[in-house]
Amino acid sequence: MKSYIKFIHSLVAILLLAGCEKDDDKIDPYDHESNYLIATASNIVLRQEEVGKVVLSLTWTKSTLAVSNPEMDSSDLESVYTQMSTSNDFSANLVETLETNLSRAYTGAELNAIAKNLNMTAGVETPVYIRLKSVVSNNTKPFYSNIMTVNLTSYDIDMTVGFILNKEQENTPWKLSSPEANGIYKGFMGAVNWYNFYLCGGDGIIWGNDGETGIPFQISSNDTKWNCWFPDAGGCHYVEFNTIKKEWSTIYIPTLQVSGDIEGEMTFDRPNTKWYLAFNAAAAGSLKVKLQGRGNLYNMSTGDSNEAITIDTPIAFAQENTNIVLAQQAGEITVTVAEAGKHILTVDLSNPREWTCEASSGLAEPEPIRPFVFLPGIDDGITNSDWNFDNTLSIYNEDNLAYAGVANVNSKWGYSINTEDGNWDNKYTLGEGDAYSGTLLWQSENNLPAPTPGLYLFDIKLKELTYNLLRIGDKIFLSGLNDVWDFETVLNATETPGVYSGSITITIASQWGFEIHIDNTWNHKFGGSDGKLYYLGSNIRDDTSLAPGTYTLTVNLIEETYIIE
Repeated sequence: MKSYIKFIHSLVAILLLAGCEKDDDKIDPYDHESNYLIATASNIVLRQEEVGKVVLSLTWTKSTLAVSNPEMDSSDLESVYTQMSTSNDFSANLVETLETNLSRAYTGAELNAIAKNLNMTAGVETPVYIRLKSVVSNNTKPFYSNIMTVNLTSYDIDMTVGFILNKEQENTPWKLSSPEANGIYKGFMGAVNWYNFYLCGGDGIIWGNDGETGIPFQISSNDTKWNCWFPDAGGCHYVEFNTIKKEWSTIYIPTLQVSGDIEGEMTFDRPNTKWYLAFNAAAAGSLKVKLQGRGNLYNMSTGDSNEAITIDTPIAFAQENTNIVLAQQAGEITVTVAEAGKHILTVDLSNPREWTCEASSGLAEPEPIRPFVFLPGIDDGITNSDWNFDNTLSIYNEDNLAYAGVANVNSKWGYSINTEDGNWDNKYTLGEGDAYSGTLLWQSENNLPAPTPGLYLFDIKLKELTYNLLRIGDKIFLSGLNDVWDFETVLNATETPGVYSGSITITIASQWGFEIHIDNTWNHKFGGSDGKLYYLGSNIRDDTSLAPGTYTLTVNLIEETYIIE
């Protein structure tokens, strides 16, 4: 029987290839082995707050269709589909997807959408059967892989909430609200400039910038989409994401003023999406305040560039029951103080369904985020002098308290990472690790070990308490010039450590700017503007203002500067 089946498979393939006119063009297929499927989980409980998390991965072997011509790629003859069903014979409730790779990862949102299409009941554990279907031709019998079973519990779709995902489509703390469940999501975000993100709607559909047009603030859910991005204005943003009109907008709010019984300009706590103001209360009781400011609206009509003519937009709040809401004009808001003395007035915008304005006593102001950390000891072998605070790392991710920079290293006794200029006590030192990577401890006894002398990129994450060093060679790479995204253009090291220089030819302005990479892996880039470099920053766009021609580009990685002349 097995020989008979193989004969039939071979006969089918021969008929498909019978169009070859010459005898030496004919290909004789003689065997087929189906894909073998593996699933990474067998029991999955989906949660809406984990929409961007990968919860299931499928991998499979490549099927084989043996043919007589070794130059013929037999995989071109087959189309492979994943099939999911709630019936073990796949006769009903079937979801089928064409595959182009040998694996697929599903986020919680994607798998919940499949559960909906399978007519599964939310909250009820249901077996889902998964297999691969291989098709050689539309008029031939398909081949099937083994069957995997996953017990899946889905959740009810809540269209009143949208989830902000980062550029890797992973979960973030931010959410937007759609009270009418109409596909229009709104809320506040504390975003850094050029922050990249996606939005996952309550139905599990992920939205990003339209990849076909590339127009800023135009959105799409197609596979060609890429991440949306904020303009060059970091801080408090009021975001409206409209999946009906397929566009989004943001109002950047640089300041928020308090008037009434409390007066002053509030400070924005970006990581926590809160505004705060310290004040003294003369006595316990109720105080009346007003909150208002002016914002800059960015949308499809303004674009996102530094030269964008934004739309001046007033921002004001009023009280509604115990919460505050946006209003055309500032209304009186009542806050209560329990006693006389120092207080913090806090406007909390982190929950899109519940904005509050409250006064609290006995609370310190939030710790400011430091723009630099220092590396005393990193170059005592170069200067042959006492340790100093001359070498710094700049913050590039406030949420992770991540700092990066380049230093010329020659250290006798190791080094520390200090948080304040001139403060020898407040420092991070070695937890575990070697000269190139490891963990940090606060004020431990052991210095961080120094690597062999040379030029290094330092990447320090204080929330994760990790450090990583990468040696930089005698050349660095450019990508994006003239819209060519490769690593063919290089800058060579000069006699000055950290300084690289070379000729660049500009024929057209790159649509997305260009990048400076310290290696050719895409993982360690510098962007910048106005002669200043930023690690993982937005791309350099100086080529838009330069005439076509040949220029000299000089980059100083230690000072984080560049010059085009």
